[in-house]
Amino acid sequence: MIKNNHPDVKFGKTGVLIINLGTPDSTSWWDIRKYLKEFLSDRRVIEVNPIIWQIILNLFILTFRPSKTAHAYKKIWFKETNESPLLYFTRKQAEKLKDKFTDKEIMIDFAMRYGSPSIKSKLNILKEEGCENIIILPLYPQYAAATTATVCDEVYRCLMKMRWQPSLQIIPHYESNVKYIQALSNSIKTKILNMSWKPDLILASYHGIPKSYFDKGDPYQCYCQKTTRLLSEVYKDIEIQTTFQSRFGPQEWLKPYTDKTFEELPKKGIKNLLVICPGFASDCVETLEEINIQGKESFISSGGINFDLVPCLNDSDDHIGLFYNLISKYILK
Repeated sequence: MIKNNHPDVKFGKTGVLIINLGTPDSTSWWDIRKYLKEFLSDRRVIEVNPIIWQIILNLFILTFRPSKTAHAYKKIWFKETNESPLLYFTRKQAEKLKDKFTDKEIMIDFAMRYGSPSIKSKLNILKEEGCENIIILPLYPQYAAATTATVCDEVYRCLMKMRWQPSLQIIPHYESNVKYIQALSNSIKTKILNMSWKPDLILASYHGIPKSYFDKGDPYQCYCQKTTRLLSEVYKDIEIQTTFQSRFGPQEWLKPYTDKTFEELPKKGIKNLLVICPGFASDCVETLEEINIQGKESFISSGGINFDLVPCLNDSDDHIGLFYNLISKYILK
């Protein structure tokens, strides 16, 4: 009889990793600074000379911006669980997906591109648990180099350091997926049913990118416009327009700008405004603070009367059903 000295190795499982942008660990100055440093050091996010940029980043931005960002996070931080809304909802999404996938050979987890839990740590856990097949779902409906592509970059970097690599499948952007569009439409209907006033207009506000990125071939703007067009074809009761938010720095970004639109609409007779943020898979500082606090204040002070925000799809049944549908197509039978 031949003695088998081979160590026990777990194998045969499929791992699914849903990945969102990221979040600081707390609202402290140092945690915010740590998060911003990682995020703003990504060459996919900031496409300028890296030497010059690192000087600007470390001497100026990381000195002054953490305080402003911390102030914004404190307004929307979930105090009961001591975490950001984005972390809370991403974890809930993973937990509900686990309930949907009853096969014990399928493992569901989540990670963040920046901050914790890292992509590297979660890939290592899945591999150690015997996941020979890894499925990645970047939680960005509309592809952009600064979002989807940088998730892929980090996943590839992690695999490059593995001696025994798992097979890898990355689920592409889903800006025109029927279930996604229907989920957005349902979220608008649900919101309006619980409102005491009727919107004159619905703004679909997407995170912006510098116009130069679009000029270089980034398709993001086209995908955002496509989502709005398809949503307008399904939800026809109220006009839906596209705007772009969260611009950073002096260069031109995709237009029209959301913040400028908030100031201009009341002058055009739009006094009752509803906003939806289709590009965000979970509510976060950009939706809850930038739009629902700063944006609302700007719109009302400019002459608006009523303002409200449609919650992101978060961990809703429609959203979990969409994820289940997207992932199921990539499960190896």
